[in-house]
Amino acid sequence: MRATATTIVKKPVDHVWSVLADHEGMANWGPGIKVTLDKQGSPTPGGVGAVRRIDAPGPMPAIVEEVTVFEPGSRLGYKAVSGVPFKNYHGDVVLTPVADGTKIDYSVSLDLPLVGVLPATAIAQTLMRLLARAARG
Repeated sequence: MRATATTIVKKPVDHVWSVLADHEGMANWGPGIKVTLDKQGSPTPGGVGAVRRIDAPGPMPAIVEEVTVFEPGSRLGYKAVSGVPFKNYHGDVVLTPVADGTKIDYSVSLDLPLVGVLPATAIAQTLMRLLARAARG
Protein backbone atom coordinates (compact mmCIF):
# COMPACT_ATOMS: atom_id res chain seq x y z
CA MET A 1 0.00 0.00 0.00
CA ARG A 2 1.44 3.37 -1.04
CA ALA A 3 0.02 6.85 -0.62
CA THR A 4 1.35 10.32 -1.35
CA ALA A 5 0.34 13.72 0.01
CA THR A 6 1.45 16.91 -1.71
CA THR A 7 1.52 20.58 -0.78
CA ILE A 8 3.39 23.76 -1.63
CA VAL A 9 5.15 25.78 1.06
CA LYS A 10 6.01 29.41 0.35
CA LYS A 11 9.59 28.94 1.52
CA PRO A 12 12.75 28.18 -0.49
CA VAL A 13 13.75 24.55 -0.88
CA ASP A 14 16.91 25.07 1.23
CA HIS A 15 14.76 26.18 4.17
CA VAL A 16 12.37 23.24 3.84
CA TRP A 17 15.32 20.84 3.54
CA SER A 18 16.86 22.25 6.73
CA VAL A 19 13.61 21.47 8.57
CA LEU A 20 13.27 18.01 7.03
CA ALA A 21 16.89 16.95 7.59
CA ASP A 22 17.04 18.18 11.20
CA HIS A 23 15.98 14.93 12.86
CA GLU A 24 16.10 16.24 16.42
CA GLY A 25 14.23 19.34 15.21
CA MET A 26 11.25 17.08 14.44
CA ALA A 27 10.33 17.79 18.05
CA ASN A 28 8.95 21.09 16.68
CA TRP A 29 6.54 19.29 14.34
CA GLY A 30 4.00 18.64 17.08
CA PRO A 31 3.42 19.03 20.82
CA GLY A 32 5.16 16.59 23.12
CA ILE A 33 7.30 14.97 20.43
CA LYS A 34 10.89 14.14 21.40
CA VAL A 35 13.40 12.97 18.80
CA THR A 36 16.89 11.67 19.44
CA LEU A 37 19.56 10.50 17.03
CA ASP A 38 20.59 7.03 18.22
CA LYS A 39 23.15 6.46 15.46
CA GLN A 40 24.88 8.87 13.12
CA GLY A 41 24.75 8.42 9.38
CA SER A 42 26.88 9.37 6.40
CA PRO A 43 27.98 11.71 4.87
CA THR A 44 26.47 13.85 7.66
CA PRO A 45 25.17 12.74 11.07
CA GLY A 46 21.59 12.74 9.70
CA GLY A 47 22.52 10.98 6.46
CA VAL A 48 22.15 7.40 5.24
CA GLY A 49 22.32 4.95 8.13
CA ALA A 50 21.25 7.49 10.76
CA VAL A 51 18.80 6.03 13.27
CA ARG A 52 16.29 8.35 14.91
CA ARG A 53 13.98 7.58 17.83
CA ILE A 54 10.65 9.43 17.92
CA ASP A 55 8.82 9.52 21.25
CA ALA A 56 5.29 10.93 21.36
CA PRO A 57 2.98 11.43 24.33
CA GLY A 58 0.85 8.46 25.26
CA PRO A 59 1.23 4.74 25.67
CA MET A 60 2.64 3.93 22.22
CA PRO A 61 6.25 2.74 22.01
CA ALA A 62 8.88 4.96 20.44
CA ILE A 63 9.11 4.79 16.66
CA VAL A 64 12.63 3.97 15.50
CA GLU A 65 13.51 4.85 11.90
CA GLU A 66 16.63 4.46 9.77
CA VAL A 67 17.51 6.91 7.00
CA THR A 68 17.85 5.06 3.68
CA VAL A 69 18.08 7.95 1.19
CA PHE A 70 19.77 11.30 1.80
CA GLU A 71 20.02 13.65 -1.19
CA PRO A 72 20.62 17.13 0.27
CA GLY A 73 18.08 19.67 -0.88
CA SER A 74 15.85 17.19 -2.66
CA ARG A 75 15.05 13.82 -1.07
CA LEU A 76 15.02 11.97 2.24
CA GLY A 77 13.87 8.38 2.64
CA TYR A 78 13.56 6.20 5.72
CA LYS A 79 12.25 2.88 6.96
CA ALA A 80 10.74 1.94 10.29
CA VAL A 81 12.91 -0.36 12.38
CA SER A 82 10.43 -0.70 15.25
CA GLY A 83 7.47 0.90 16.98
CA VAL A 84 4.93 0.92 14.15
CA PRO A 85 2.01 -1.51 13.84
CA PHE A 86 2.71 -2.14 10.14
CA LYS A 87 5.12 -4.26 8.18
CA ASN A 88 7.51 -2.80 5.63
CA TYR A 89 6.83 0.85 6.53
CA HIS A 90 8.88 3.28 4.43
CA GLY A 91 8.69 7.04 4.02
CA ASP A 92 10.00 9.12 1.14
CA VAL A 93 9.97 12.91 0.99
CA VAL A 94 10.79 14.71 -2.25
CA LEU A 95 11.29 18.48 -2.37
CA THR A 96 10.96 20.33 -5.68
CA PRO A 97 11.57 24.06 -6.19
CA VAL A 98 8.53 25.76 -7.75
CA ALA A 99 7.72 29.39 -8.55
CA ASP A 100 5.81 29.84 -5.28
CA GLY A 101 8.36 28.10 -3.03
CA THR A 102 8.77 24.35 -2.50
CA LYS A 103 6.57 21.45 -3.50
CA ILE A 104 6.58 18.67 -0.88
CA ASP A 105 5.65 15.14 -1.95
CA TYR A 106 5.44 12.95 1.17
CA SER A 107 4.92 9.27 0.36
CA VAL A 108 4.52 6.32 2.68
CA SER A 109 4.33 2.65 1.85
CA LEU A 110 3.37 -0.12 4.22
CA ASP A 111 1.80 -3.54 4.38
CA LEU A 112 -1.60 -3.68 6.05
CA PRO A 113 -3.47 -6.95 6.21
CA LEU A 114 -7.13 -6.69 5.19
CA VAL A 115 -7.20 -2.89 5.22
CA GLY A 116 -7.61 -0.44 2.36
CA VAL A 117 -5.61 2.58 1.28
CA LEU A 118 -7.20 4.93 3.84
CA PRO A 119 -4.65 4.42 6.68
CA ALA A 120 -1.66 4.96 4.37
CA THR A 121 -3.26 8.09 2.93
CA ALA A 122 -4.02 9.44 6.41
CA ILE A 123 -0.42 8.83 7.51
CA ALA A 124 1.04 10.55 4.43
CA GLN A 125 -1.30 13.54 4.80
CA THR A 126 -0.60 13.92 8.52
CA LEU A 127 3.19 13.75 8.12
CA MET A 128 3.11 16.15 5.15
CA ARG A 129 1.01 18.64 7.17
CA LEU A 130 3.37 18.44 10.15
CA LEU A 131 6.43 19.02 7.95
CA ALA A 132 4.74 21.89 6.08
CA ARG A 133 3.66 23.55 9.34
CA ALA A 134 7.19 23.27 10.76
CA ALA A 135 8.70 24.64 7.54
CA ARG A 136 6.33 27.61 7.53
CA GLY A 137 7.48 28.43 11.05
